[in-house]
Amino acid sequence: MGSNIASAESSLKVGDRVTVEIGPVAHGGHFIARHKGQVIFVRYGITGEEAVVEITSISSKLARGDAIEILKPSPDRVVPPCKYAIPGGCGGCDFQHIEISKQSDYKRAVIREQFSRLGRIELDLDVVTVEPKDGLHWRTRMDFAISKNGKPGLYSARSKEVTEIDKCLIAVEAINDPAMFARNWKGEDRLEVAVSNSGERNVSRGGRSISGPTQLHEVVGEHTFEISPSSFWQSHSAAPETLTKLVMDLLALRPGDQACDLYGGVGLFTAPISEDVGDIGKVHLIESSHRATQDALKIFDKKKNVQIHSGRVEQKLPLINRIDVILLDPPRTGAGEMVVKQMMAKKPRTIVYVSCDPASLARDARQLEEGGYHIDHIVGFDLFPMTSHVECVARFTLG
Repeated sequence: MGSNIASAESSLKVGDRVTVEIGPVAHGGHFIARHKGQVIFVRYGITGEEAVVEITSISSKLARGDAIEILKPSPDRVVPPCKYAIPGGCGGCDFQHIEISKQSDYKRAVIREQFSRLGRIELDLDVVTVEPKDGLHWRTRMDFAISKNGKPGLYSARSKEVTEIDKCLIAVEAINDPAMFARNWKGEDRLEVAVSNSGERNVSRGGRSISGPTQLHEVVGEHTFEISPSSFWQSHSAAPETLTKLVMDLLALRPGDQACDLYGGVGLFTAPISEDVGDIGKVHLIESSHRATQDALKIFDKKKNVQIHSGRVEQKLPLINRIDVILLDPPRTGAGEMVVKQMMAKKPRTIVYVSCDPASLARDARQLEEGGYHIDHIVGFDLFPMTSHVECVARFTLG
């Protein structure tokens, strides 16, 4: 067995070109192919295609490569709208070569596979697309790396090499300032550009604002959030309203409820939760980013039924006694075993989980199911079109 594996591993080298049939989609923007028994994670391919793949890296478990020539194209293949979405180019968009209406099908397949393999949960779900339907000009937050030539750009896939660009097609138009891309920037600090839905634009570098207002105003329904440009905010222009509507429906709050908004940021969900629980209820917002909690303290200064906890969830959550419902929107790594245990120990009747990574959601879902919670609703939103990323919202109920 060992010698066969070693033989397979040594059969491919970086730079080799092999002809393969592209298999199923994998988590992370790749498709799986095999060559003489060795697994290859392929970028720029599509299931069912025959392609020439150039090997870009080798590890002990698998090889990685780019589909550089398509011998038998998939009917789902299109010409990428962006000139930088090519092998060796920008690594930001994994799926530009896939017809936009089909991208959600591949994301749905990834979610189902992750839940089956990691969560041991077989499920069906929809992945809903949102405006803009062409998948372009939706991103309101961008971090641009600076090349050796002093030009803004984005990293190539799995690389520290910067691809210089003159615009990003998934960014909202206000981000694509020609003067910013034409300027020669000294130093290595990234350019951070944020555009609010009220039309404000801030450019920061090295933690310092260099143009635009230092406070942005985001309007979601009847709520206005005055936030720092560096505070976390959903990057898709339609995400705050889309997610808030579903989250509030799934929470099904009652007047007097004690609610937790974990990893709550500046309080996107805390605002409507505080209204639904009423004056006799309470919302505990827990967030580890000091900048975000400073924003939240100002936003909810006059809300007596909102309490802001600045610190890590695993440190603050055990200190709260009664909890009826929990909403959590953790980073890509998920909540993790300790926080899931702490949530279950509080025995809330409902847990609504907003996730930007199906793998960490599936792992946490398995632990919740084993602890007596049942997933009774899950939906995906294609809030990262042209990329492999997908947002999920799941509800778990006790019993």
